[in-house]
Amino acid sequence: MLRMNGNTITWLGHATFLITLPSGKTILIDPWLAGNPACPPSLHTLPRVDVVAVTHGHGDHIGNLLDVARAHQPKIVAIFETGVWLESKGIQNVCAMDKGGTQTIEGAEFTMVDAVHSGGIQDEGKLIYGGDPAGYVIRLPGGPSVYHAGDTSVFGDMRLIAELYAPELALLPIGDLFTMGPREAALAIRFLSVRHVVPMHYGTFPGLTGTPEELRQRTQDIAGLELHVMKPGESLA
Repeated sequence: MLRMNGNTITWLGHATFLITLPSGKTILIDPWLAGNPACPPSLHTLPRVDVVAVTHGHGDHIGNLLDVARAHQPKIVAIFETGVWLESKGIQNVCAMDKGGTQTIEGAEFTMVDAVHSGGIQDEGKLIYGGDPAGYVIRLPGGPSVYHAGDTSVFGDMRLIAELYAPELALLPIGDLFTMGPREAALAIRFLSVRHVVPMHYGTFPGLTGTPEELRQRTQDIAGLELHVMKPGESLA
């Protein structure tokens, strides 16, 4: 059983999640709200955002980043180069970091880890370098420890993430084409030794063909595994 200890994780569709801490403070991961066909319209704007965590600069992950930053003035966790780009847009409260680093913000501890993907930012008709893509292990106050993999393929050093950080809950892409599909995600679950998984980054577009059902079939031999298949707007609490 996954113990949330007063923390709530809401899936907003695709790779976007809103975490509400017992204090009432909120963490928004990869803010793609308006324009995200999977995000419920009632969640296109949010009443409060205290922290934003950015995995990489693709539009389906930062589509509303500047809007959210200007509306709420949150602290923004991002890799260094994305942080520089944000500051060039006049955004303040950037908490830049890099892989292997850890910082505590608003009571949650963020460790940036690797992801195997690309990370260019489309800016005024140009594609600019936004730094490497990343994932995060976020230790919520009182637990659990949550791994948001960002956009990634499976990679062997997921074993190191398990050894060093022991995440209890993994938010894993399964859509295929641009990220892992169910076949790769099933191996990632084994590398991570995690027993609670939320599938994400699937079904948003026709090309993202991976399904939770296929992931379930490929992981049915993993004792104690619980797949938390959510609909956009649903929460783990």
